[in-house]
Amino acid sequence: MNEDARQIRIAAALLTDARGRLLLVRKSGTAWFMQPGGKIERGEEPFAALARELREELGLAVAPDAARHCGRFSAPAANEPGFTVEAELYALSLDGEARPAAEIAEIAWLEPDATATLPLAPLTRDHALPLWRSMLTETSR
Repeated sequence: MNEDARQIRIAAALLTDARGRLLLVRKSGTAWFMQPGGKIERGEEPFAALARELREELGLAVAPDAARHCGRFSAPAANEPGFTVEAELYALSLDGEARPAAEIAEIAWLEPDATATLPLAPLTRDHALPLWRSMLTETSR
């Protein structure tokens, strides 16, 4: 199998509320908490994939001008051993109430000053949390 076949392209959100908390989700049948989002379908733009996933999984509607692209990040896939996720991360403020739907079993809010004690997916642990914390530092200056 070539390396491209072992990559999963996703779009994910650093989704925060008015208190600065970060929303994490856990999919059914898994132990790992991660950013909301999901796989980018063939021919789909990353933000369109994110908007579709947020609507399906959390009942949220998001507008393109409400999101800030934070970059592309790679990490080992949490739920597919031997695969890598390549994620387009977007920062978004929550407008509305997130309700778990589709394959989302649970949501959790991470407080800005709290240490994460939940089992975290590698992308969340290694890239999303440090990025979120750096964004909090920028806004508090």
